Amino acid sequence: MKKLIAIISFIALATAAMAQTAEEIVSRMEAEMSKHDESEGFVMTMDVKIIIIGTISSRSYVLGDKMRIEASRDGNNFVTWSDGKTDWNYDSEKNEIEITNAKPREKSETEGDTKLFKGITDGYDIKIDKETATEWHIRCKRSRSNPDKDAPKRMDLVVAKETYWPVSLSTSVTAASVTMRDISFGVTEKQVTFDAKQYPGATIVDKR
Repeated sequence: MKKLIAIISFIALATAAMAQTAEEIVSRMEAEMSKHDESEGFVMTMDVKIIIIGTISSRSYVLGDKMRIEASRDGNNFVTWSDGKTDWNYDSEKNEIEITNAKPREKSETEGDTKLFKGITDGYDIKIDKETATEWHIRCKRSRSNPDKDAPKRMDLVVAKETYWPVSLSTSVTAASVTMRDISFGVTEKQVTFDAKQYPGATIVDKR
């Protein structure tokens, strides 16, 4: 009996040692994401659900200062390229490409992919809300000490157990809910560079 109790105690201690807090999981996630440098670029899907419009999904490709964003709505496709100085906007319904000077971006918009999800839970009280065989579901509630009063009151972060990569991050803002998902690394220069040859017959409107 003593031997059995000893075995049970060992298993209990081992299991406790394997258990991780939400803070430890997020820290490991950030460490895994930081292994990728800016030269790789990253890809991410964003779903924005607006009450009076519905859900709009976009796929973003970012490499340094360059980016390409693809979106669709009601069967109409939109593609935007930017190199930080110039924007190219394609509208499939009009079959038109509008060229404009790029608007100045905030510093957070131009930071490299190594910053992606870095410090995402700063200013939040976090806890494991649910756990499955493959994922941790972490609830993030804005703390009272958070100086950014415009920050979302709540975020839901899902982290993969096998890789510690973020599976998704969901939150709500005014009249809309936003989910970031399907994050991966590896973008080529061609993927983020506008090429008019890809759109033969499209009207080009230069507004620079």
